[in-house]
Amino acid sequence: MTKKTAVIIGATGGIGSAMADLLEEETEYDQIIRFSRNADSPVALDLTSEDSIASAAIWLQEQAIKPHMVFVATGLLHRDQQGPEKSLQELDAEWMLENYQINAIGPALVAKHFLPLMHKTEIITFAAISARVGSISDNRLGGWYGYRAAKAALNMTIRNLSIEWARKNKRSIIVALHPGTVDTGLSKPFQSNVPPGKLFDPERAAMQLLDLLDALKPVDSGKIFAWDGDEISP
Repeated sequence: MTKKTAVIIGATGGIGSAMADLLEEETEYDQIIRFSRNADSPVALDLTSEDSIASAAIWLQEQAIKPHMVFVATGLLHRDQQGPEKSLQELDAEWMLENYQINAIGPALVAKHFLPLMHKTEIITFAAISARVGSISDNRLGGWYGYRAAKAALNMTIRNLSIEWARKNKRSIIVALHPGTVDTGLSKPFQSNVPPGKLFDPERAAMQLLDLLDALKPVDSGKIFAWDGDEISP
């Protein structure tokens, strides 16, 4: 019997840690591999370094591990005194580049190095955390230039990956996921306007996302889904 493995990228963050814990509690996967920048990671994986992403993939190869799931739980919305732009005048090239690096380029590089390691004949799942604000058609408020654009780029990357990978494995499921507003450091400065009952703790968010992933089929590959199963238009 094939040993089933799930790989979590960003496993020390709120959603990543909760997802890894939940998968360990359940019985579908035989082993859970947690990658992060921290010392307890098998190999330190930093989304801003392709070398570190490649090294993590090489480590999986050396362990003869073929993942059935890769879950990218990373994201950047604010850092120190820098947050999402409220107007055009706040645009900053370095901040936009950092948004792209973490929210779009990093997950794409994970796919570049990890997807080739995954099974070619069995059902596989590659999922990355996106956001509803990355939907171009759903944008009615403006602002948040860097974050919106980076998540839109991630959504397009997911669509591209799904098309290419379907030629290699017709049973692949490659999706972007909107977890809702989760009570983590990423959302802390923006929680005051969240409606009652819509601020999820990481454990609940992970459970909702895992239930969603369990319900998806290869025909859903390339799409963007909210935590409640609602398909988000690009």
